[in-house]
Amino acid sequence: MANIVSRLSGDKAAATKLKGIYSICSAHPWVLGAAMKQALDDDTPLLIESTSNQVDQFGGYTGMKPADFVRFVHLIADRVGLPRTRLILGGDHLGPNAWRSLPAEEAMQRAEALIDAYVSAGFTKIHLDTSMSCADDPARLSDDVVAGRASRLCAIAEAAAEREGNREKPVYIIGTEVPVPGGAAEELEAIEVTSPDAALDTVAVHRNAWRDRGLDNAWQRVIALVVQPGVEFDHTKVVDYKPELATKLSRVLEELPGMVFEAHSTDYQAPEALAALVQDGFAILKVGPGVTFALREALYALADIESELVTPAARSNLRDVVEKVMLAKPGNWEKYYHGNDQEKRLLRTYSYSDRVRYYWADPEIDAAANKLISNLTGIDIPENVLSRYLPEQYWQYRRGQIDATPMSLIQSKVREVIGVYAAACKA
Repeated sequence: MANIVSRLSGDKAAATKLKGIYSICSAHPWVLGAAMKQALDDDTPLLIESTSNQVDQFGGYTGMKPADFVRFVHLIADRVGLPRTRLILGGDHLGPNAWRSLPAEEAMQRAEALIDAYVSAGFTKIHLDTSMSCADDPARLSDDVVAGRASRLCAIAEAAAEREGNREKPVYIIGTEVPVPGGAAEELEAIEVTSPDAALDTVAVHRNAWRDRGLDNAWQRVIALVVQPGVEFDHTKVVDYKPELATKLSRVLEELPGMVFEAHSTDYQAPEALAALVQDGFAILKVGPGVTFALREALYALADIESELVTPAARSNLRDVVEKVMLAKPGNWEKYYHGNDQEKRLLRTYSYSDRVRYYWADPEIDAAANKLISNLTGIDIPENVLSRYLPEQYWQYRRGQIDATPMSLIQSKVREVIGVYAAACKA
């Protein structure tokens, strides 16, 4: 399975150190900076992915087009000191997802432009996700339709790479059992694991679609299949990985040489569960809300520290600002969070889906977050206060592993999550 790292990054040395690779699905600069420092310390490549709703040819919800995102990531890497050659950039859920309300042909034309923009910008890991129905589609698409649309997008990617003279040809992720991006909106009790027959059928129908479109060479770069290993999270609960339920699915890889499974929605899994996933062939682990959940925990802990150390008139009032903006601009949460006012208030802060992550770039919230950092940068945070609000960072500070500056504390908190993924992927 270590070969997957080599195929993604071209780094054969890294492949000998890793059994798998984790994917950071975030566009927050503080999260990405923390991930880059983890990669530096581990001397490994770093896979960063933007999703189709974050970054597209129109700007997505981040306001960035694919080429903008590449420049954004490179600037952070240059500042952190991570060589650009150690970065692998991927596009997640690339397809007609954002345009499902349109007729299928119109949505697919936009998806083609999306794929072209990603590959032209230098993204090399392409998740082809055509599993969703569009306005004039039946409620559930057949595997043949999904595979046909995916091969159509692959052809666009290949043409873009050829036109741009890309040194690295794209590698592809396929699969029709794609979990909902960002976690489930409904309450969950258990998740059905993909059946072995369904996994093999999905590969076979995609293989035929690639052959029909003359994409045999590109098929050699289909490196992973998205399946459901039985992991998910909703707003308040996590469905934990149970290896015994995925044993038959794992054995499918014996019939798929050169391929691994890609596991989505692995956020909040226990360390031993992540290690077991990699061991069982789920060699690409995706994490998104889990890292921004940790970011929010860090920022709100710092806001609590600020309330202890800074006079009321000078405080950032970050938590109040976030709540005010989310209530004034409910578009990113109101369809997902239900219940009475108290229940929705708790979900706006603590939901595992972490829909507050859509708001960190809001100008008012961004200004408050930066004021918080500025306020606490100018004072010494007493270690006994640090113990109260960030106990793990307190011990890291006591051991001399970090200092007590706000950005150091934030990155340490985020790396609590990333470090678990890094450990799970090590050989």
